[in-house]
Amino acid sequence: MIPAMSFVDDAPAGPALTDYDRQHVKLYVRLLDSVADGADWQEAVSILFGIDPTRETERAWRMYSSHLARARWMTEHGYHQLRQGARN
Repeated sequence: MIPAMSFVDDAPAGPALTDYDRQHVKLYVRLLDSVADGADWQEAVSILFGIDPTRETERAWRMYSSHLARARWMTEHGYHQLRQGARN
């Protein structure tokens, strides 16, 4: 679990890289790794977000799916913006 971080229920969805994205790059990578490893989404939510998916099923699914979508966006678009920011 990543206890020191706080998470929003819905990850950013716009076309621009956000401070939230920058702060959660490691989470995005871990989510992508969990999918590649075939991990159960409920286990991933419990470990990565620190919430109980059996008690908060809808919230857990929303957090998981929105953050996974953002993680995938990062691999296609966001990393370009991240790299450009690193050059400045």
